[in-house]
Amino acid sequence: MRIFKSKWFDRYARKEGISDDLLLDAVARAERGQIDADLGGEVIKQRIARPGEGRSKGYRTILLLRRGAKAYFVYGFSKSERVNISVGEQRDFKDSAKVVLSMTDATIKVRLQRGDFVEVNNANE
Repeated sequence: MRIFKSKWFDRYARKEGISDDLLLDAVARAERGQIDADLGGEVIKQRIARPGEGRSKGYRTILLLRRGAKAYFVYGFSKSERVNISVGEQRDFKDSAKVVLSMTDATIKVRLQRGDFVEVNNANE
């Protein structure tokens, strides 16, 4: 399974101190069927814990997920920052999922080189 962060999400994760290990854990939970909210169209909302706290008080991430193949973290926010995403944002994420999850390996390679995405690497692999 390949896991990526959008350029925007990569900056957000660095600013908030969200490690790649936490992202890997969020995807692993989703792969096991432990999804916090299925928004439809291969878009899920997955919680990530703040350091020293539980997931319920932590971050919400929007993840474009094709099980067993690819996952893209595209948006994040803290629970204290906002309650949820809007219906329009949810629709936009579903539209993005159709495009992003259908990218070929060649297209992904170009998008990585351009800096549109950053691949999340598992330190244990």
